[in-house]
Order: sequence, then C-alpha cells, then structure tokens
Amino acid sequence: MDHNRFLDKQRTRRRHRVRKRLKGTPARPRLSVKRTHKNVYCQIIDDEGGKTVVSASTLDKDLRGEIKNGGNKDAAAAVGKALAAKAAAAGIKALCFDRGQYKYHGRVAVIADAVREAGIAV
Repeated sequence: MDHNRFLDKQRTRRRHRVRKRLKGTPARPRLSVKRTHKNVYCQIIDDEGGKTVVSASTLDKDLRGEIKNGGNKDAAAAVGKALAAKAAAAGIKALCFDRGQYKYHGRVAVIADAVREAGIAV
C-alpha cells in the first residue's frame, strides 16, 4: 500500500473515532477545526439542524490585514478570538470541541484557549 493512502486511512479512522462521540445541539453546538499548512478554518455547527451557525478563518477579509502568516499559532489565536466574538453575538455560550483528526496540540489547542479566554465554555 502506498504511504499516502495509508496516512489518509489513518486520518479518516481517527476523525471518525473522535466525531462519533460528539454531537452539536442548538444549546451546545460543535466547534469543528480544520488546519492546513497555510491556513486555519473553524466552524460552529448545529448538527441537529444541519447548519453552520458561525465560521471564521485566516482567509476572512477582516483578519487578513492583521495576520502575516495564516499557518502559525498567532493566526490561530486571532481566528479563535474572531470566532468567539461572532459566537457571542449569535448568543452561543457553550461549545463542544471537535478536534477532528488532529492532536489537541499547537494551533488546535490555541484556538480552544482563545475561545475560552473570550468567555465561551469549551
């Protein structure tokens, strides 16, 4: 089996293992994180309604000016703060954190910490 196919299989298994325990409700939606080498993307999802309530990423127009590189911890912190501000405006007070296929480490942990510092329970 080729190495990249093997890694994709492992990532898929890890993603499913994490997500089978999480379910976003209207009272406590799911915060999903996606990271690439260049950018970080976050969504707050209500799984029961099947809707994305709020989203933020390093590609947002209001964040592009203050971020030099979208793939580092400073950018992740800025995205977490922006997401928390949008979530507070939408009336969200608590989230369940979906790290997906990633370890709770580095940029993923920084996003969760930034959201917590803004006063939303994660």
